[in-house]
Amino acid sequence: MRWSEIPRDAKAYMIYHTIIAPQLIVWILFPLYLMKTGYSILEVGAFFTAVNIVSIPLTYLFGRAFNRWDIKKGLIAIDFLDGVAYVLYGFAKGTVAPLMLFAGRIVEKLSTVLYPLYRAYEQIIYPEDRYEEIFAWHLRLPEIARLITFPVLGYLFGYVFPKPEHYRLAFIFFGLLSAFTIAYIWLFLPSVGKEERITPEGFTFKVGEFKLLLAFEALLTLAWALAPEIVLINYVVFVLKKTVFEVTLIACASSVASIIGTYASERIPKEKGFQAIGLGMLLNAVYALVMALSPPFWLALAVYALGDFGNTFWFPFYRSWMFKLIPKEKASEFHAAISSYRRLIGLFTPFVAGALASIHSTLPYAASFLLFLIVGVLFIKVKKK
Repeated sequence: MRWSEIPRDAKAYMIYHTIIAPQLIVWILFPLYLMKTGYSILEVGAFFTAVNIVSIPLTYLFGRAFNRWDIKKGLIAIDFLDGVAYVLYGFAKGTVAPLMLFAGRIVEKLSTVLYPLYRAYEQIIYPEDRYEEIFAWHLRLPEIARLITFPVLGYLFGYVFPKPEHYRLAFIFFGLLSAFTIAYIWLFLPSVGKEERITPEGFTFKVGEFKLLLAFEALLTLAWALAPEIVLINYVVFVLKKTVFEVTLIACASSVASIIGTYASERIPKEKGFQAIGLGMLLNAVYALVMALSPPFWLALAVYALGDFGNTFWFPFYRSWMFKLIPKEKASEFHAAISSYRRLIGLFTPFVAGALASIHSTLPYAASFLLFLIVGVLFIKVKKK
């Protein structure tokens, strides 16, 4: 699919995700900031788990409300809440630091409550007959932005501005940038109200297939949640004695592999989608297995790239399959329900991941390996049936 073939509104939405991609460096800086200021890997995992509990019922309630409301306003709310959270992180200093950190994390978690709106918005504005092809572009552009910006930001925060006070200033800067992204959403993204959500004639809700989707969602949630970003950061920075720069190098290698993966996925026929998903999951299993063996930095970089190649290889087919099972007029509610389901399953996984990493730094990857292996084999078997 060529860029010129993508509808204008879909292009504007992809550009928005490309603009915000560099801000995702905060997802690396924040857990590293906690560890640099004295929190252990177990305490960071427990901290993230405590905040997760609040978000589960809110995710579904907000998603159901947006069946009637304009989803565009929800996207604005996400960026506003993220901006407030980052600013609160920036002011986390002295005796009020724990309070500000927890308040900031609560606010940021409130924004993630609205994240299902991204999927609902995509389901509605992306052309239904070309989901697989358009998701290749959807993944590709933000990865290019990360590839360009993350090495620079990683070097700055790894060697030039490596102290906690520098991180606090960065949080404030990225928080204030949300004003720009909010303006972009308001000016360039189309509204998606109730009238824009019309399910095509002939749509049939497939209960059995939807249950299968939920089973895979449970396994995938556990596979990823048991080896989160904090485990990689702890291993690279505190075990291998590297800096945030090396963490961003891994992110850059992953971006290169992801970009290649988007082109590879475009060459797979739609009818081979389930086999592509199974193969991608098996590549994820290889990445997790190698990481469980405590590899040197260069090998960790290589297998993370392999894992992200696997992700982008299977993602367009998986997301297309998901969208075809969900009626458009209830898209926000269904995606919010699935997200709440994921959150419930992954409720204590940050704490479990932290506990496993406190026993051995790469033990969480062993659990992920088994889960990815199961999912990959199941997808291949499902297609054969």
